[in-house]
Amino acid sequence: MFSHLTRLFPLWMCLSVAHALWMPKAWLPLNNPTITVSVLGVVMLGMGLTLSVEDFRRIGRMPRAVLMGFIAQFATMPALGWGVAKFLDLPPAYAVGLILVGCCPGGTASNLITLIARANVALSVIMTACSTLAAVVLTPLFTQLLAGSIVEVNGWLLFKQTLQVVIVPVLLGVILNSRAPKLVQRILPVAPILSVLGVCMICGAAFAASSKEILAHGGELVLGVFMLHFCGFVIGYLVTRLSGFEEEIARTISIEVGMQNSGLAIVLAKQGFPNLPLAPVVGAVSGVTHCLIGSVFAAIWSRFTPKNSDKEKPSPT
Repeated sequence: MFSHLTRLFPLWMCLSVAHALWMPKAWLPLNNPTITVSVLGVVMLGMGLTLSVEDFRRIGRMPRAVLMGFIAQFATMPALGWGVAKFLDLPPAYAVGLILVGCCPGGTASNLITLIARANVALSVIMTACSTLAAVVLTPLFTQLLAGSIVEVNGWLLFKQTLQVVIVPVLLGVILNSRAPKLVQRILPVAPILSVLGVCMICGAAFAASSKEILAHGGELVLGVFMLHFCGFVIGYLVTRLSGFEEEIARTISIEVGMQNSGLAIVLAKQGFPNLPLAPVVGAVSGVTHCLIGSVFAAIWSRFTPKNSDKEKPSPT
């Protein structure tokens, strides 16, 4: 039952933000920094519980695919975030928020979309883990480089925040998976739906906090976020296919590049840019948008079984 509920992630996200716009007062108590950080910590812990030491060993069995995805993720999305913000001449808050979303790692929802798209789930999990761990350094670095020309960016503060809300809970999850596997097996069936609810809660609270501004001036923001994620999906797929990778891997990397950790973007925007109250809204809009785009791509791909070669599959153990 939980798996079916998890597959409806885009629906729960749309319902959450629609309700937050309609009745923002009901969501405002959740727009609390402590609550937001705690909820994201639970989401990242859930991701860590799905990982084991063996997952990281798999990197050695498909190094080209992992490296391709990693490069595509951090070479494409930060540049797209900056480029779209400049092209649309977005206000500083939206521009910084969009750049921050682009600089974040892949989102945990990408693993679910990968499953629906009949792509390589193992590769998706590994890529999400790799980009998440690397984000501790790369997200603050790229945000400072690209957004520093718009507003002052405290790269060290972003680094400490990313370390706190990403590495600590993920590593705790990996340790629990290794030391208490029976406990983890009991938790795993409900972990995905808890992550879904957590992300919906974070995005809904961000929408509620700025509901009037979104309803009045949200058009350019929605356009910017759509351009960022849609181009991410398309570029991720085309670059991978043109590099000679098979269809299954191209689908996986496309999803990983196109879907960002929007919950992390919201938390970092709230804590790192307190003078830009609209910056977290970009992450909330991103959470809805990339799920919808990903669901459309997954629905199309799910109708066609990819023709795979064996060159990038992990060798049997």
